[in-house]
Amino acid sequence: MTDIAVTVLIALIAGLALLVSAVMRAVWIIPQARARNVERLGRYHRTLEPGISFVIPFVDRVKTSIDLREQVVSFGAQPVITEDNVVVHIDTVLFFQVTDPRAADYEIVDYIKAIEQLTATTLRNVIGTLDLEATLTSRDRINTALRGVLDDASGKWGIRVTRVEIKAIEPPPSIKDAMEKQMRAEREKRAAILTAEGARASKILTAEGEKQSTILRAEGSRQAAILEAEGEAAAIERVFNTIHEADPDPKLLAYQYLQTLPKLADGTGNTFWVIPSEVTTGLKAVSGAFSGSLDEAASERATAKPDPEELPEPEAPYELTQGNHRKAER
Repeated sequence: MTDIAVTVLIALIAGLALLVSAVMRAVWIIPQARARNVERLGRYHRTLEPGISFVIPFVDRVKTSIDLREQVVSFGAQPVITEDNVVVHIDTVLFFQVTDPRAADYEIVDYIKAIEQLTATTLRNVIGTLDLEATLTSRDRINTALRGVLDDASGKWGIRVTRVEIKAIEPPPSIKDAMEKQMRAEREKRAAILTAEGARASKILTAEGEKQSTILRAEGSRQAAILEAEGEAAAIERVFNTIHEADPDPKLLAYQYLQTLPKLADGTGNTFWVIPSEVTTGLKAVSGAFSGSLDEAASERATAKPDPEELPEPEAPYELTQGNHRKAER
């Protein structure tokens, strides 16, 4: 009796475990942005969408979950030969999304590896038509070409390539060293050009400033000379008018004339000076000019003889001698 009870208990436990397993196999909860393919008796039956789904236990087989979100995969450096026979290593980053879980599961064994190999072959085809300079400066062109080829090839796999980016392009060390030297030379050239242009602009500005300064100094000197000449003219005119209005006596003019004569010998280089013989006549002519009788003075000068007594006594240290000209040596 005891053995029968134990057997029944074991059978009940096994049946319960089988029921629980069947229930667990029959009920599937699919997360959002995921999908699972279902095979019934070895053939594709349907694709489970996000949410709760039911299948027939032990008849339907639910396969591995497929991620429907956009995925990013980075591929290692791929050696590629350019048109000018330079080997460069290119790292790429691929953005793709599974749009058809059935095709991604049954049309290709490993779509990640397939995309990687397709990227490498497409890179070789594209870079093979470009030289090194174009390869380094045409990343957008390479990205567009890669995306077009990969999108067309992966469409039948249920995959949509959204973006392809060149992460790095590594030329050989010798090429990198030559490029660095060239870049350094270009920068030094630009620096020398900028320095020369700065010096040229500085000299031009300095010359313009000196020109303007010279012009302004000349204008100032001209204005000063004009004002000085005008001042002297006004002073002479005023002195002339004052003397003319005062009507000076001829003797006063002769005295002033003699008072001025000693000043002629004030210079250190003057060793002698000359006095005309007709001093008195000359003084009469000057007096006649100021008094309005210049013609009379001229006639008197023509007829008059010099009179030594009318001349004032010269001041020492001057000596007057009779003759056509009197000399006074210092």
